[in-house]
Amino acid sequence: MTSTRATLLQVAERAGVSLASTSRALHGTGASPAMVERVRAAAAELGYSADAIGRSLRLKKTFQVAFAVADIGNPVYVEMMRAIHAVLEPHGYRVVVMTTGDTATSTTELVRSLNSGFVDGMIVSPLRTDDRLIREIQQAPVPVVVIGRAMDGRGISSVSTDSAGGIGAAVTHLHTIGRRRIGFLNGPLDTTPGASRQRGFHAAIEETAFERVDQEIAADFTVTAGLEAARALLARGPVDALVAANDLLAIGAIRAVRETGRSVPEDVAITGMDDTELGRVFQPSLTSVSLGSTERGSAAARIMLQLADDPDHEAQQVAVGPELVVRESTGGAP
Repeated sequence: MTSTRATLLQVAERAGVSLASTSRALHGTGASPAMVERVRAAAAELGYSADAIGRSLRLKKTFQVAFAVADIGNPVYVEMMRAIHAVLEPHGYRVVVMTTGDTATSTTELVRSLNSGFVDGMIVSPLRTDDRLIREIQQAPVPVVVIGRAMDGRGISSVSTDSAGGIGAAVTHLHTIGRRRIGFLNGPLDTTPGASRQRGFHAAIEETAFERVDQEIAADFTVTAGLEAARALLARGPVDALVAANDLLAIGAIRAVRETGRSVPEDVAITGMDDTELGRVFQPSLTSVSLGSTERGSAAARIMLQLADDPDHEAQQVAVGPELVVRESTGGAP
């Protein structure tokens, strides 16, 4: 017994709309929500499956966008990925997640691989950036949007945030609640987040009176690195506040404080940065600076859609501001 595969024309006839409208609705371009629902219902009834390969060959597009990050296990990138997918999927694009590694060279090689034509564009959040990487992005054969460092005046679209100001907000908060001996756990200073958060911490300390200020540089931005860095800092003397450069470092710091027999937040108040889901459900829930991971991912995806439709569209710069969210780790409400 043979079965006949449903065609696009049959879907159009079942939905009672034109062939062109059916195609737009199925591919998420130029169709109203009501039209999309009507056409997709007809497609489901008929068991229609779009010929993705044939569509790609006809339009000379892959309908794939790469999302490239240094560490796919970092929850902040997971939140960005969800937001990017939510924007791109209705327009028929798949999101391909890739790792850049932690060096500018490895990221440069990944951007260079765009010449092979496996995606229609890339959204990249590099941990480290140098002039060679910037040149490679400028010369890329498909659109590239950077999440992280602002790229004003370079002809590159970017979505940035003020993490220096975010660290300043955390420092001010700790001083306001009466803490006077503060420690700072940062990641590597040759990274984009490490450098900006270092500037923010020192600027805030200059404007705020603390009795003791100490700092430890973690090997990377992970929980294990945060635990080791916090142990080293706490061994040098007591603090009653810790600012961590991201939520993972902060969670490691909470473990280190508990190892000394002290408690959070009664003895040591701790703040993180990124306001991740992990920090929100951790015990105690983590006071953290939101850098708008979802908003940044959505903004980057919207820019990508514009560039995919018009590669000559001028570069766009979007900035998302930080917001301190107070929770249990500094004595706030659960």
